This record gives sequence, structure tokens and C-alpha cells, in this order.
Amino acid sequence: MAVTRIVANLLTDEPVALAQFYGRAFGLEIPHDMGWIAFLTSDATQTIELHTASQGGSDTELPVISIGVDDLDATHAAVIAEGAEVVYGPVRESWGLRRFFFRDPAGNLVNVVDS
Repeated sequence: MAVTRIVANLLTDEPVALAQFYGRAFGLEIPHDMGWIAFLTSDATQTIELHTASQGGSDTELPVISIGVDDLDATHAAVIAEGAEVVYGPVRESWGLRRFFFRDPAGNLVNVVDS
């Protein structure tokens, strides 16, 4: 048996509007919209990861999702331009990675990390 993918689901009363926010902020496509759920995709591939944690690191709240990006500063600017509230960072953590947290329009806490 092999895991082939892990998908994050963000709870919101407005799935299409939230998908459009992520599409604009992160350059993702919305290939499938059923009204009650919208899928976002990218051509990028990744290693499958599932994390378990008691906190978000540096004594922060645990984000519901982490998104790795190739340009943290540009993503930070895009998230702010979309009107999201940055609540932590950008900061270089003691374990080496650089990241920031924001709250999306639905209130989800999201970790963005320089990958």
C-alpha cells in the first residue's frame, strides 16, 4: 500500500470566493468548482507530508495548513495585497526556515514557508 496524495480542506461558508483568494495570492488554478467545494491545483509536484504537532513552533498557534513557496517576500506582498492579515513574521526561525502566518478571509491560520 502507498499513499498517493494528501489533500487539505479549508472550511469556509464561501468556497469559491476563498478559492479565488488563494488563486490570486498563490497563482493557483481552479479547475473544478462545484459550488460547495472548489479545487485548486498547480503543476508543481511535492513529497507527501503529514505533520502532527502540539503547537506551531516558537510557541505559536498551530496553522491549519502550510504552503511552501519559492519567493517568500513576493508571496508576503501578494497576501497583503489580497487584504489578508499577517499575524506572525516574516521571521527566520531558530531551526533555519523562514516563514510567516496569515489569516485567510475565512479565518484559517496559514503558515507560508520559504521552501
